[in-house]
Amino acid sequence: MKQYRKRLIITSIITILPILVGIFFWKQLPDTIATHFGSNNAADGWSSKASTVFGLPLFLLVIHLFCVCVTLNDPKKKNIGRMMLAVIFWIVPVISIVSNGSILAYALGMQIDMTMIVSIMMGILFIVLGNYMSKNQQNYTVGIKIPWTLSSEENWNKTHRMSSWLFIIGGILFCINGFFKMTEVLFVVIILIAVVPMVYSFVLYKKGI
Repeated sequence: MKQYRKRLIITSIITILPILVGIFFWKQLPDTIATHFGSNNAADGWSSKASTVFGLPLFLLVIHLFCVCVTLNDPKKKNIGRMMLAVIFWIVPVISIVSNGSILAYALGMQIDMTMIVSIMMGILFIVLGNYMSKNQQNYTVGIKIPWTLSSEENWNKTHRMSSWLFIIGGILFCINGFFKMTEVLFVVIILIAVVPMVYSFVLYKKGI
């Protein structure tokens, strides 16, 4: 844990960096800020200025610290690839900068397509995860953690090799959908990414793998 202390501090500071931006523009920000948007980019959820400026980054900081601490205390931490571990450290800070920055920019009157930003951000996330997923060995924190993959190393490896391509293809579809904004496409992609690996792993298990 000590060897990652500096990285944890840096990524935590970056996660809450939007707070400084919010304080800087405090007087220009409205008392109520749109924090949730529908598929047509229309705001359909609002929060107070204080909750948006301070609450959202701090909430993401808690998620960041939880994810990192759980990962670093995995009994099989050595099986988690170096690049995947880097993704775990940086995923929430990047999301915080992009999402909170976009929300504040929208509140300040800038023309921001929140739906496109979220779709592309999710797409890039899936692509990055897919790219490094197949390089992970069995662990309890990162990957497709179901009984059949955890009980068989070969099942784990085959399932993650297949899932990596599924995540990458799904990520590309997410990015493309950022321009078309078809919500049903996103639901289909998420369901496929969640269900197909489990079915595939179960089929392998039935084959004795």
